[in-house]
Amino acid sequence: RFVACLRMPASKSLLAAAIAVVLVPDAAAFLAPSAGLMRSGVSARSTCVAGRAPGLRMVVDDKTEVREYFNTEGFNRWNKIYSDSDEVNVVQMQIRNNHQITVDKVLKWVDEDGTAAAGTTFCDAGCGVGTLAIPLAGLGAKVRASDISKSMADEGARRAASIELKGEVSFETADLESLEGKYDTVTCIDVLIHYPTEKMDEMVGHLCNVADDRFIISFAPYTWFYQALKNLGSMAPGPSKATRAYLHAEADVVAALEKRGFKVARDEMTAGNFYYSRLLEAKRIK
Repeated sequence: RFVACLRMPASKSLLAAAIAVVLVPDAAAFLAPSAGLMRSGVSARSTCVAGRAPGLRMVVDDKTEVREYFNTEGFNRWNKIYSDSDEVNVVQMQIRNNHQITVDKVLKWVDEDGTAAAGTTFCDAGCGVGTLAIPLAGLGAKVRASDISKSMADEGARRAASIELKGEVSFETADLESLEGKYDTVTCIDVLIHYPTEKMDEMVGHLCNVADDRFIISFAPYTWFYQALKNLGSMAPGPSKATRAYLHAEADVVAALEKRGFKVARDEMTAGNFYYSRLLEAKRIK
């Protein structure tokens, strides 16, 4: 079985990660860069085209590629991970469990300050299948949830319709850059990992513009150790195993928030097997 590599000394941890990459088919999907898991618009890049001769390259729009991935193969994989399905491997189970820990931390903050119970408005940007949006509505919030993938958004709506909620939630298909309106709180959980460094500041700035009071965001923090794990994953053989994953220095994310008039009020860290997420709650300075 795969061991908890992030809780071991660096030398042993990297060895465990290497073993996991070889033994667990999807291990590299959570470690390494490629086009697969980017969930939002970034600049066009060059990529090989399926069915063409090796080395032949053309420019492909990343947003189109991401939308297609999360409406097909990506949806099937991540819908299964973010469900109660037993058809997941050990790495996917760790991703599920640790993502839920991050979500629970957000819900704890919101429950403590009573904002959801008071019926305030939330925008969950990059909502996936509703792992955060639905329980927020369950607490009493009015939630607008959006995802670039229609399959993801439709699944979220299906799940929400099957349970009784104190508040309300609506799901729609939209990328982060097209979000408009004003909300008391904007949440963006485990999405920043799909944005390259040069796009991170712009995306954070846009979401700050639609947040009246609070912005809750999580990201994979840059450290030499996490970067080493990501690089290790890129060496895994086989198709569709490596996915693009960007790490961001916490100082850069905080600077992007402060530039838009926000200050970090609370923070948390979730670190587990092939999942590491820094969580920040930023309040608008008034």
